[in-house]
Amino acid sequence: MQTRTKGIRIVGDDRIIDKQYHGQRIFQRLKGASQDEAETWLRNRQNTLDGERKQQLRRGSERLFADGAAKYLIECHTRKVRSLETISYHVKILLPFIGSLAMGDVCNEALEGFVASRIDEDGAGNATVNRSLEVVRTVMNRAARVWRVDGKPWIPSSPLIEMLDETQQRRPPYPITWAQQKVLVPALPNHLQKPVLFALNTGARDDNVCGLRWEWEVKVPDLKRSVFVIPAAEFKGQRDHVLILNDAAWNIVEASRGMHEVYVFVYRRERVKHLDRAPAMEYHRIGTINNTGWQAARKAVGLEKVRVHDLRHTFGQRLRDAGVSEEDRALLLGHAIEGMPQHYATATVARLVEVANKAQYTVDRTTLLSVVNG
Repeated sequence: MQTRTKGIRIVGDDRIIDKQYHGQRIFQRLKGASQDEAETWLRNRQNTLDGERKQQLRRGSERLFADGAAKYLIECHTRKVRSLETISYHVKILLPFIGSLAMGDVCNEALEGFVASRIDEDGAGNATVNRSLEVVRTVMNRAARVWRVDGKPWIPSSPLIEMLDETQQRRPPYPITWAQQKVLVPALPNHLQKPVLFALNTGARDDNVCGLRWEWEVKVPDLKRSVFVIPAAEFKGQRDHVLILNDAAWNIVEASRGMHEVYVFVYRRERVKHLDRAPAMEYHRIGTINNTGWQAARKAVGLEKVRVHDLRHTFGQRLRDAGVSEEDRALLLGHAIEGMPQHYATATVARLVEVANKAQYTVDRTTLLSVVNG
């Protein structure tokens, strides 16, 4: 039976919505619904379709920033961009401020609310805010230079997105001393001690340490040890990097064998009772050194200012203190220099192992090895 509203009819105790709306069929069975409830449901559905249709009809600079951000994330996912998770985070915090703006309205002034919120309410530094602004800049540049609608760019030109001044807030590197290392490492949770010592003896970045894979290991038979070749897709410099292991780093790798098929540094929750039972969980990759365990250990020993990246600075500083040449320091740390090889001959590896060992000559080897061997 047809009701007072076209497209809504009654079948038994139910109301059936069956209506063509702008060329699209709306069909729904609403069990036991009243006429008013059915009409409300139909209006809401029509409003939703109207919004979707309006969005589809947007062209060029009328496209929302949220559209551009979504398109950019899809592209990053397709290209397997290693920083996709970080980019997604920046997009997430940007959308409440500029997501509903048309692309043509995104500018410095439109970003003032976002910048003020991040600095005043969240306490973010200028460098942190700039990482988000760089995402905006990239989206706008691609809208102007890459993305097309009917052969025309989304926007005629990209607006100037000004970065905040970082020079006054940039914190200088803080390499730690041997005495500081001696109190910091034992204060760390057991599963973080090896990654931290590895970083201190290789200068590898946090994500390369925690993401170090056994499949990257390349054996050097003449030296009776290995190197790890970090692929370009996983290395900040976007090129393959040969990670040289000094004696301390090699001992750490050897102590980690057999724990996991994929990753060198792993973690699992161990039992504190019922020790005769199997472990409570499987080993899995350590996401980052900079977790609550790291932060608590820093605080406990009075080294709150030490960042994970300072472990890399520490290795570099110790190499300088040991008189290692600038070229060899660049090779060990993966800095880009003209003519830098991506893979090294055995003789070169041997020389780099020798100079990398100089970084640990002043260490109390007994303390270090007792921590490494746990």
